Amino acid sequence: METRYIFITGGVASSLGKGIISASLGKLLQSRGYEITIQKFDPYINIDPGTLNPYEHGECYVTADGQETDLDLGHYERFTGIQMTRDNSVTTGRIYLSVIERERRGDYLGKTIQVVPHITDEIKRRILLNATKRHFDFVITEIGGTIGDIESQPFLEAIRQLRWEMGPQRALNVHLTYVPYLAAAGELKTKPTQTSVKQLQGFGIQPEVLVLRSEHELSDELRLKVARFCNVDVEAVIQSQDLPSIYEVPVNMQRQGLDAICLKKMGITPGETPQLGLWHDFLERRKNATEVVNIGLVGKYDLQDAYKSILESLAHAGTYNDCKVRAHFINSELITRDNVEELLKGMNGIVICPGFGQRGIEGKIIAAEYTRTHDLPTFGICLGMQMMVIEFARNVLGYADANSREMDQTTPHNVIDIMEEQKNITQMGGTMRLGAYDCQVREGSKTFEAYGGQTLVKERHRHRYEFNNRYLEAYERNGMQCVGVNPAANLVEIVEMPDLHWYIGTQFHPEYSSTVLHPHPLFMSFVKASFAVAK
Repeated sequence: METRYIFITGGVASSLGKGIISASLGKLLQSRGYEITIQKFDPYINIDPGTLNPYEHGECYVTADGQETDLDLGHYERFTGIQMTRDNSVTTGRIYLSVIERERRGDYLGKTIQVVPHITDEIKRRILLNATKRHFDFVITEIGGTIGDIESQPFLEAIRQLRWEMGPQRALNVHLTYVPYLAAAGELKTKPTQTSVKQLQGFGIQPEVLVLRSEHELSDELRLKVARFCNVDVEAVIQSQDLPSIYEVPVNMQRQGLDAICLKKMGITPGETPQLGLWHDFLERRKNATEVVNIGLVGKYDLQDAYKSILESLAHAGTYNDCKVRAHFINSELITRDNVEELLKGMNGIVICPGFGQRGIEGKIIAAEYTRTHDLPTFGICLGMQMMVIEFARNVLGYADANSREMDQTTPHNVIDIMEEQKNITQMGGTMRLGAYDCQVREGSKTFEAYGGQTLVKERHRHRYEFNNRYLEAYERNGMQCVGVNPAANLVEIVEMPDLHWYIGTQFHPEYSSTVLHPHPLFMSFVKASFAVAK
């Protein structure tokens, strides 16, 4: 069959969950046997989110092929189990950069470069790009931002043109809006949705399906009202009520027939509704888990989206260990030797979080010392692993001034040093060690056991600094083993302390590859160890 395109837009407010709806629809179409992919188009001018502070857009997610992307690509992967690529994440910055580079080469033969047609044509080319490299039955494209944003207008014009060129059976719009509840009046209000749809219609786009986000259940009467005012079939007005877990959204969407409606609108007979057996099993285990495991996240970003993939990976592992993981943010800037015991009190395990820069690192080092000396399960990720290494150097190897070259250029004991190929790089964006690399795991190690006996794994990276191999022998001799090494560059990727219950640090980001149906083995092992402490 010809590739069909579904465009997901949003109105009224941001953060309504377009990414979750896109991922859910992708999951439902995938469960029907269709080949699908999902892509995110972000209107901001940054080339990618790699240089953005997590407070701006949450975590920066990294694909296996090394693209720094929006966190919604993490949702796409976790829901569908499909690895996204650099072609699944596009920003206005990438669009303009491509057009400007062509103009500089003279590709436009002296023409005046304009938003229409040159920018919109490049957006259209990017929307169609994935399906030129391999066949997909459906390409779901999420447009970031909301209707009415100035920066979103070229994207809306591009999808308007594509819908006109392809026709109604190959291109469809799903519009997500908000229905607020006014407590003083005791009423749900549809006017914001009506206004949002009218704005969309003003750009020449008539949505075929509406998804209404609300904290309260919507009556049939309200849905009928919305349908009439917005020129949408009433059965195509779907409600997305707040649920206990984002993983219940696909089931809720299937129950209301979102995927079946989209198929019908595109001239396809839906056929039998898939059972989603494994997905339901996951939700059932999640619901039945009663034991609580308290995990402390030691980091500097007091924002849940900054550590989104870690939180979801812990949740996956908790479900499959038949427990509920309760994550507690512990601000590393506030940790001192005097209060560390109090701040970590009641935690069954600690994640020392990734990040960049000087702020909050001493608190992470103090936390690593406390968990090491108190044998509390500890998982250090990227910068977190580096802080474990520095702590060990200071307090076990006796190098009181040990540090990372990132934090102290003059330290005589640079146990963490900048990678050789990074030394001459001056630009920040897209220049780190990015994407999936091989890691050789030492047989007999705790990590080897966690990976189920695998000696070669492939994990995703995002860093400039690495363990300094000049100190490797001293670490191994004194109890911290370097059990994971990249075979091509001999870079240390995993450290652990075999004499402790569970004390492992990884230079890579295992959280990027944990999915609902395939939780990451290191998170599974860590939560299992923390669960044992909780008992």
